[in-house]
Amino acid sequence: MSTATPAAVSAKGPGAAGGSGLGWALADSWTMTRRELARWARRPVQVVVGLVFPVMLLLMFGFLIGGGRGIEGEYVAFLVPGMLALTMAFGLESTMLAVTQDLNKGVVDRFRSMPMASSAVLVGRSVADMLQSALGLGVLIGAGYAIGWRWHGGPVDFLAGVGLLLLFRFAMLWIGIQLALVAGRPEMVQAVQILVWPIGFLSNAIATPESMPGWLGAVVEWNPMSATATAVRGLFGAPDGGAAAATGSWAAEHAGALAVLWPVALLAVFFPLAVRRFGRLSR
Repeated sequence: MSTATPAAVSAKGPGAAGGSGLGWALADSWTMTRRELARWARRPVQVVVGLVFPVMLLLMFGFLIGGGRGIEGEYVAFLVPGMLALTMAFGLESTMLAVTQDLNKGVVDRFRSMPMASSAVLVGRSVADMLQSALGLGVLIGAGYAIGWRWHGGPVDFLAGVGLLLLFRFAMLWIGIQLALVAGRPEMVQAVQILVWPIGFLSNAIATPESMPGWLGAVVEWNPMSATATAVRGLFGAPDGGAAAATGSWAAEHAGALAVLWPVALLAVFFPLAVRRFGRLSR
């Protein structure tokens, strides 16, 4: 009777070694996450720019635009939650570039030839992005405090608001991964990422639907990011900002439910699309 060597067992995959398939998948995903985090250490300037850019937008809209209208106090209460939501919609370029670069350099093919969970590459990338997004939220919330913004709810409401923001980011992340897999090349990333822009700009992040034409205001109210921004304003207890966002429409009155349903629906569409497309790369 022949006995399998350790190399042979390894070649058959983690399941052949008698370990838990889920445990191996989690370990492989954490390995890929640490690989992405190591990129941060090699590119600190890029990380700092990604954290500072939303702060610059907050200051620009809060004081150059909002301040010019003489309502900076009220506008900051409205703006900061909106900018937090806007930040969750943008900044996907680094993830999209990382995915396309790995595809073109053959890194993904090498990973797929190893006895590791096939999902670990995408899961590791998504976990690293979510860690960076959480850090970005912390920096932007700190900037909001520095310019006088405060939340007026309790800690549970605050954590619920942060949770909605990260849920929206997770959904947007998988849209970005799917677009990156479709683009296939780093030079195509800028072309396809334009498809994400309407979600950010056609929203109530920096302006109320009442200030827009009727048809455009209706589109803005049903934007997934508008639902998140409105729900977060309510959870953060914005004294005037939350009321300014509500127009009496069904979408505005049920923003909390939509802030959960929209990301879940987007994930239900784009997560399986990305996983399926990734699985077909080597075929």
